[in-house]
Amino acid sequence: MAVDKSLISGSTAMLILKLLSEKDMYGYEMIETLKERSNNVFELKAGTLYPLLHGLEDKGALKVYEKPVGAKVRKYYSITKQGRKALKEKEEDWRTYSQAVADVMGMLAFEGGIA
Repeated sequence: MAVDKSLISGSTAMLILKLLSEKDMYGYEMIETLKERSNNVFELKAGTLYPLLHGLEDKGALKVYEKPVGAKVRKYYSITKQGRKALKEKEEDWRTYSQAVADVMGMLAFEGGIA
């Protein structure tokens, strides 16, 4: 199902932080995990993901480290204490926003989204 990109762009940082709150990941792993968990709704391109990751790193929400995997070296991203705080704030904002949309649309809201 195709979803308006403007709806997705505002929540992408929150989704990335959520994934990284569960475990450290490298870029392609994040892209594939988001795609899988969202039933192909979130299909990020590397050109979208990496600037977002760099921005979150610049804000202190993420740290990056390299890890050898076979003959390659991968960059892994890890959420920081500041990133966990930002995630909590973004989740609260999302709950408020999704409830307001549900209220306007006359829908029932449930934990984590709109029914």
